[in-house]
Parts: sequence; structure tokens; C-alpha cells
Amino acid sequence: MGYGFRKSFKIAPGVRVNVGKKSVGVSAGVKGLRYSVNSRTGSRVTASIPGTGLSYTTSGGRSRKSSAYQRQADINRRQREIDKLNELEQARLAVEAYENTIERIHSIHIEADEPVNWIKVRGSDAPYHLPNGEMGEKEKLALQKLQNYKPGVLSRLFNRQSAEQKLQEEVIAVREEDKQDYLAWERDIKIATKVLEGDIDTYFQVIDAFAPLDDLTEFGSGFEFSCGDPKVMEIEFEVNAEDVVPKEQLSLTKTGKLSRKQMPKGKFYDIQQDYVCSCILRIARDMFALLPLHTVYIHAIDNRLNTATGYMEKITILSVKLDKGKLNRLNFANIDCSDALENFEHKMNFKKTKGFEAVSRLMVD
Repeated sequence: MGYGFRKSFKIAPGVRVNVGKKSVGVSAGVKGLRYSVNSRTGSRVTASIPGTGLSYTTSGGRSRKSSAYQRQADINRRQREIDKLNELEQARLAVEAYENTIERIHSIHIEADEPVNWIKVRGSDAPYHLPNGEMGEKEKLALQKLQNYKPGVLSRLFNRQSAEQKLQEEVIAVREEDKQDYLAWERDIKIATKVLEGDIDTYFQVIDAFAPLDDLTEFGSGFEFSCGDPKVMEIEFEVNAEDVVPKEQLSLTKTGKLSRKQMPKGKFYDIQQDYVCSCILRIARDMFALLPLHTVYIHAIDNRLNTATGYMEKITILSVKLDKGKLNRLNFANIDCSDALENFEHKMNFKKTKGFEAVSRLMVD
């Protein structure tokens, strides 16, 4: 901060002129009552009762003459109102996002993929017979368009060759598209055949290509797949539940402002359990939809602090064996995911005040 200086001149008893760098003012009055006028800050009256420490000050403000200056106060007022509305809108969006997160956690199992009919894929007809030199449909249409081209008078005079050349280039381009369509069909037939034959390497290629659980990776989850029997899949599911479930509850006050409160431990762990169980059901549904499996073993693992060593380590918090027939009989729109696991063999040690505890894994039959 810089230094400021001003000069003060007494021009009459009780009357002084104050000259500053940016303003000139006059003050007058007696002890206990003074009136001052300043070129920059306007007028001010100060009244006090000597010896009591009580005083009262009122500012008259500077009178503005131009409409531009008069409108400034109105603009400032409107800006404050807009800022308040923006704050309220941000509060509404924050609460909406919080509520949506809770709803998504409880509905993960519903977002399963549609089943892939590998038998139908394997039996599909070729788009055309490329090995026999047959022409594809796209090339036929482009060639017909070229043959039917009839240039007008101006085209014959100026750019007939250019127009015909474009049509010829189109024939060449769609010929390549037809070829790629045939190769894609041929690849799908081979994959479908290997899947139906129980080729485990192809299983992993299909999982990688279809990425059925990609939305769960948005929550920070990870997966590891293993398979020794073409009818049985074993999956490690990294939960990451501590970062998924919100630790605060958001709501709006009566005035529309944002309220943040620590989520009770019991509610936090209850939502965490629903999240893990919903994911378990979703993983199994996607695996049965994608591959010809009969059984899926899913082990949910989480990172926990080992207080004996001081390091984080992975522990199994839930292990489930899911059968395709039982799973498909569930009404997923109405189930409680945590209760639904009672239909399957599983190991889970869950306490409402502590959450998941470590369990041993089910052994794959």
C-alpha cells in the first residue's frame, strides 16, 4: 500500500478546507455535530454525545447528473441478483448430480447388454461371393449410375470428362467398401464358430472387443478374467467403493442454498453394499449375454489399510457363484440387489456399522 497526504486549512471558526490528491472537501460544525462535503465521496453528517463514545453518521452520497452514472446503481443491483441466481442454480445442479449418483449406484444391474446370438451370426449369409469374383451391391449401384449418366449440353461442352471421372472413382471406392464388408462377415463367422466351440482365447478377444463393462470403469473399477473351462468364467472385480459412494449428503435449504452434511456411517455402508451387489449382478448378466457360459464366479476385492504393516492391501469382500438359469429368472426392475444374492452361493461378511469385512473365496468347481 502507498502513502497518502492531505492538507487542511482553517478558514473560519469551526470551518476547515481539506485538500487531498484526488478530492477537495469542506467540514464545519461544533463539538458533537459536524457536517462535511467532499468532491469524491459526497456529504456526511456526524453526531456524537461527548464523553459517551456514542455517535451516528449518515452519508448523503454524491449527486450524479448524467444518466450513465444514474444507471450504474441499477446495473450493480441487477448484477447482484444474477450472481445470486447463478449461485442457486449451481446449488440445484450439485444436488441433482448427487441424487443421480445415488440412483445410478442402485441401477447398475439393470444396464445389461442384449444377448449375442452366436448361432445366428455363424449362420448368416455372405453379403456376396467375393472368392467367385462376384460384384458387391454397392459396386453394382455405382456402376449402374455411371452407365446411366447422360451429360447435358453444357456438360458435353465443358466438364463431361470430370463428371464421368468422379463416377468412375466412386465405383473404385465402393468396390473397396464391398470388400471390407465381406472380410468383416468372414471374420464374424470365424469368431462365432470359435466361440461356439468354446475357444477360451477367443472369449478374451470378444470381451476386449465388446467392452461390456466399460461404464463400470468410469467408477474406477477394474477387472481380471480367467477361464479354464469354456462353460465357467472366474472374474476379479476391483470395487473401489470408497471413492464411488459420496461421503456427504447434499440438499437444498428452504431458501435454495446448498447444504452439505456428513453422510451417516450406516447409510454410507448400506449404499456401498448395494453398489457392490448391483455390480456383481451386472457383471454376470453381461458375461452370460456375451458368451455361452453356464456359471460365473465373481470375487469383489477392495483396498484396505493393514494396521499391522501400515500398508494398503487387497482383500476379498464378497465371493459369489452365479448360475445362468437362476439369474435369468430374477425380475431385475424390482429386486433389492443385496437381498438378491441370497439366491446364489456366496460369502459375505457385512456389518451395518463397519461395512464389508474380509472373506475367503469360493473355490471354482
